[in-house]
Amino acid sequence: MLQASMKSPNMETFKQQKVEDFYDIGEELGSGQFAIVKKCREKSTGLEYAAKFIKKRQSRASRRGVSREEIEREVSILRQVLHPNVITLHDVFENRTDVVLILELVSGGELFDFLAQKESLSEEEATSFIKQILDGVNYLHAKKIAHFDLKPENIMLLDKNIPIPHIKLIDFGLAHEIEDGVEFKNIFGTPEFVAPEIVNYEPLGLEADMWSIGVITYILLSGASPFLGDTKQETLANITAVSYDFDEEFFSQTSELAKDFIRKLLVKETRKRLTIEEALRHPWITPVDNQQALVRRESVVNLENFKKQYVRRRWKLSFSIVSLCNHLTRSLMKKVHLRPDEDLRNCESDTEEDIAKRKALHPRRRSSTS
Repeated sequence: MLQASMKSPNMETFKQQKVEDFYDIGEELGSGQFAIVKKCREKSTGLEYAAKFIKKRQSRASRRGVSREEIEREVSILRQVLHPNVITLHDVFENRTDVVLILELVSGGELFDFLAQKESLSEEEATSFIKQILDGVNYLHAKKIAHFDLKPENIMLLDKNIPIPHIKLIDFGLAHEIEDGVEFKNIFGTPEFVAPEIVNYEPLGLEADMWSIGVITYILLSGASPFLGDTKQETLANITAVSYDFDEEFFSQTSELAKDFIRKLLVKETRKRLTIEEALRHPWITPVDNQQALVRRESVVNLENFKKQYVRRRWKLSFSIVSLCNHLTRSLMKKVHLRPDEDLRNCESDTEEDIAKRKALHPRRRSSTS
């Protein structure tokens, strides 16, 4: 006899049956600090999905695993979303040790992996990918959902065997619904991509995602990473100072339109940063005349350097998110007088333990560009 799903006030409903009774569990697709993703096949339909096994925290005092509250938040958000550029949640199961999310299978790999295999790439082609990212984020932001962990690892392709593959935004482990009039602060994310307001422990909103899109676009066009320093501290200092430039070595063939798009995203003051609607209307994304369209078509991405940095990425020259957490926790404790043992699990990302360094091969000049 099937057990009833567990439900109590303010709790998400997770099926208590064994996931193995309904799905054949296959090969591992990836893993993170507290999650393992495996391919699975639904027995009743034969359809393939991805099963994300999230390790539950067993007690409030424990640092291992993910709290029930955090898992419920991720599931609640995934149950609200249905968009071509956002991963879809199919089902949720729970056992004593894990919550298992049955997700849409996104088998085309990471966008950056795909681009690293190309021989050439125009800005026009690049914007076809950026536009899909913006479309997915626009859908989320219209629902007041901030992703808070936009980075190359979380931008996947549904199928890479077509000319312009379909992008899917994945991993909603850090996502939050932003409520009007409710101040939200947290220390989380991936150092290379976090906005200044996260580093400074200031109120957070949808604007943080727009900063991350600016960083992703900068890397996609050049291979260089705008704020990544030799140390974690240098990276965070560069972010808070908005210290980056468009080095001629990496951006010699980049259009001014593309640079303008990035400049208007990498703005420290959140009110002056492009919103998602403004980003979609920017002429680099939506040209208003033939001249702008021609500029995009004739400008090319620096794939040579992009590929060099891709190789460095695969060498796992990395630093841990936990180190960012520790750094920010020390700062936070000074600001709000937290005890060292208080729970700050939220600063970690479930899908990536290591953050790959995509630093340019030569030291870059420091300048403040906003």
